[in-house]
Amino acid sequence: MENDRAHLLRHLKDARHRTLDLLEGLEGDRLMGPKLPIVNPALWEVGHVAWFHEYWILRHLDGRGSFLPRADELYDSSNVAHDTRWALGLPSLAHTIEYMDRVHHALIRRLDHEPDATEKYFYQLTIFHEDMHTEALIYTRQTLGYPPPVFAGRSGQTQAVGALPDDVTVAGGTLQLGAEPNQGFVFDNEKWAHPVEVAPFRIARAPVTNGEFRDFVAAGGYARREYWSDEGWGWREQTGLRAPVYWRSVDGDWEVRRFDRWEPLMPHQPANHISWYEAEAYCRWAGRRLPTEAEWEMAAATEPGKDAASVAKRPYPWGAAPAQTQHANLDGHHGGCIDVAAKPDGDSAHGCRQLFGNVWEWTVSDFQPYPGFSPDPYKDYSLPWFGSRKVLRGGAWATRSRLLWNTWRNFFPPDRNDIIAGFRTCALERPSFAVGT
Repeated sequence: MENDRAHLLRHLKDARHRTLDLLEGLEGDRLMGPKLPIVNPALWEVGHVAWFHEYWILRHLDGRGSFLPRADELYDSSNVAHDTRWALGLPSLAHTIEYMDRVHHALIRRLDHEPDATEKYFYQLTIFHEDMHTEALIYTRQTLGYPPPVFAGRSGQTQAVGALPDDVTVAGGTLQLGAEPNQGFVFDNEKWAHPVEVAPFRIARAPVTNGEFRDFVAAGGYARREYWSDEGWGWREQTGLRAPVYWRSVDGDWEVRRFDRWEPLMPHQPANHISWYEAEAYCRWAGRRLPTEAEWEMAAATEPGKDAASVAKRPYPWGAAPAQTQHANLDGHHGGCIDVAAKPDGDSAHGCRQLFGNVWEWTVSDFQPYPGFSPDPYKDYSLPWFGSRKVLRGGAWATRSRLLWNTWRNFFPPDRNDIIAGFRTCALERPSFAVGT
């Protein structure tokens, strides 16, 4: 069995390999790209990743100085305003990679022993932080129409699998929402498990598909004010969208842009790059609703016929084993989304499919702290964003599998349609005494 040292070193090297893969094809102007509020310059992003490793391990744990003069002035995301990152006088790509290599090899050299609990925590934090930024770099390549990453160069769907209609019924009850102290590494916004009463509900077996969302578009859903909240309608008018951001109509058929190429819309793949506002409008049109994050977690982590308050939750929808390729579309293996009926081995005990992978799933829930919240050492991970974002669950095709477990909470503003996000729906029947989160 792999010990902690070997486990950390393997993931540390794997995360860096993914980062370097994502730099391929980004020479010249693409290293900086246009100034947009939803992207970072790729050159800044990879330097920031190296700085984060250096800051929390070599400097925070070991008290060392930085390998790079002015490193904090360049890469400290808590203090370097987003819009200034294009005008910082960043080191060249060659010098940035040299800095990345020096930090990376120093982290490897210092881990010549089994780590204690503190070292293990900070190595995991920096690996997961790099994983988040490599997913963000995939968003950037999609947003700017750059070529697909080298590991995502082929089409995502190799054969048609189909749709997965219908709902499953979840009995409800008392859910211990959030992570338990004995769970291992978790982020501060998952702490700690607390009782939430959830009424019985019916939730879709699979996310909403392109074909289903196409019906909403064809019904004039983007033009009909009654389906949109005030904020959502303002966003729709500002963007001028009449369909999802990467869709276009060609001779009566729909195509979707995947990185730098247009492909036919695959009807049984999940609707993707959908904002929370669009998901909300679709639900009103369809006579459905978004799940709360407590409902999502109950569908993913509990088992029918067992008391959710007293029985340990599953760490993953399919059980206790970490994700493998048969469970979920993660790690970029398929290069994009696949049909929603694929991966039956990943079904939850309630019968929901692809709760992990393919697309992040919007919930109706605001991103708020759990009772008794206290920030972890990286204080700006969650604290600045409470109250301004919506919770997503489950991971996308580009998410690293090691980053996910059933209590993991993602969070983005409701207008973001650049992220790999879709949604699944619930039936409207919901007793008035239900308490959700």
